Amino acid sequence: MSEKKIYGRFLPLIGACVLVAGMWLGYCLAGGDRTTVTQRKLARVLEIIEDDYVDALNMDSVVESAIPLLLANLDPHSVYISADERADANLRLDGSFSGIGIQFQQLNDTVCVVEVISGGPSEKAGLKAGDRIIAAGDSSLVGADVHPDDVRALLRGAQGSEIEVSVVRHGVPDVLKFHIIRNSVPVESIDAAYMVDDAIGYVKVNTFGRNTYADFLQDVYGLHREGAEAFIIDLRGNVGGYMDPAIMMVNEFLPERSVIVATKGRDVKENSVVLSDGTGNFDDVPVVVLIDEFSASSSEIFSGAIQDNDRGLIVGRRSFGKGLVQRSFELPDSSELRLTVQRYYTPSGRCIQKDYVRGDNEAYESEILERYNHGENFTPDSAHIKTGELFTTVGGRTVYGGGGIMPDVFVPSDTAGVNKFYLELANASLLNRFAFEYVDLNRSELSKAETTDELLDMLPSDGVLLSAFASYVKQNGVRLRYYYLNNSRRLIVRQLKALIARDVLGIQAYYEIDNTDDPAVIEAVKQIKSGAASAILPSQQ
Repeated sequence: MSEKKIYGRFLPLIGACVLVAGMWLGYCLAGGDRTTVTQRKLARVLEIIEDDYVDALNMDSVVESAIPLLLANLDPHSVYISADERADANLRLDGSFSGIGIQFQQLNDTVCVVEVISGGPSEKAGLKAGDRIIAAGDSSLVGADVHPDDVRALLRGAQGSEIEVSVVRHGVPDVLKFHIIRNSVPVESIDAAYMVDDAIGYVKVNTFGRNTYADFLQDVYGLHREGAEAFIIDLRGNVGGYMDPAIMMVNEFLPERSVIVATKGRDVKENSVVLSDGTGNFDDVPVVVLIDEFSASSSEIFSGAIQDNDRGLIVGRRSFGKGLVQRSFELPDSSELRLTVQRYYTPSGRCIQKDYVRGDNEAYESEILERYNHGENFTPDSAHIKTGELFTTVGGRTVYGGGGIMPDVFVPSDTAGVNKFYLELANASLLNRFAFEYVDLNRSELSKAETTDELLDMLPSDGVLLSAFASYVKQNGVRLRYYYLNNSRRLIVRQLKALIARDVLGIQAYYEIDNTDDPAVIEAVKQIKSGAASAILPSQQ
């Protein structure tokens, strides 16, 4: 290909990047004494392109496509969020959204209501778990081409607005129509909070959002009143969120003037060190924090503060390794720029940010897969950490910087029962579908259960449940492989019970059942009972 053709091919991209750079700098930096020669040059280039470029340009389209290219040359966590995407991007953190108040899943090309949120708009209108929503307004919701995002977009809307949904209900011959007034629906950041045994409380935190600290505090104190003398805080799969909730949560477990986190940026005036204030009521109870390769950001701040202060034990696998802090900048069209402005450091002085190459986000994102490929998920000796970066906890233990938080107690990835046949069943959503349909057929009886123990007593024996599932698998066109089915027997039965419990009693019931055979939870209980997770008080150091 000739040099001329190559240049012509990439000219629009070059122009787009120049355009975006000019607009971005103009929005964020231009004005007064801050305007540099380079910024004025870029602004002039923008003017020339607008006035004299040979083809008409859709400025909005060019900007939206090119801004990510500009940010791609920074770090992996500096991102641009368009105005249309912003609401969904912040949903997990904001604590609520406006909608009809249901949990749903798509089974057999149909939107099935799994849970109706208590006190929400759908419950008030009369929707029930098990209902099939076939239409919302004038839009059909039946068919393989209906995406879950499309369903969510239709069911959400401005607070106070009305939507008509058409529903098919088991045992009712006619299509039911409900007029639902959308209202605020809470987004839960705590999936479960229950007593593992008479003395150990378990809390599963799925994100660090606006309401997480208040919810966490309520749950921890509730478990304490039930008799909890130690806690398991499960941060596996928690990719982070806001920093402040993590700081306030870990403050509950630290004695006064313990370092929680430090932040450093280009402007030294904004550097800070956060200390515990001594108001926490659980600074002397045993605590175990569960982490895995998806625990990131605020999860690592929490884990690092516990580990570096020798306050408890970290159990699981090496965390993600995100030690960068972003600040949000709202742009004139309500889009958002999240720019990395600082690095954070654990109490011992560690920056746990894993390595990255500017402009190579693909390698950064695939690093988790590489851990699996070279065996780190199964043996800690395969972990790629910077062993030369040595730091010391308050109790004198050695910890390492770079590449995430290494657990005090390693628990390999649980692959018991995971074979090709099980993965085929899971990928086809057959476990979910069976559980939902089983609940749907037995809902009147199962809904009488108020606890997981009561529900489990209503279910058939493990053998009968597995046999029913095997028949269901065959009915859905999947060839049974009896050797692999038997090999996965324990896992499949546990998953089916947990999924049935979730559909009847909610997400906490899922964890109450699934955790009974979870190696990390079992190890956490073991460590607490051995005394290894007890706090090291200042007088002991």
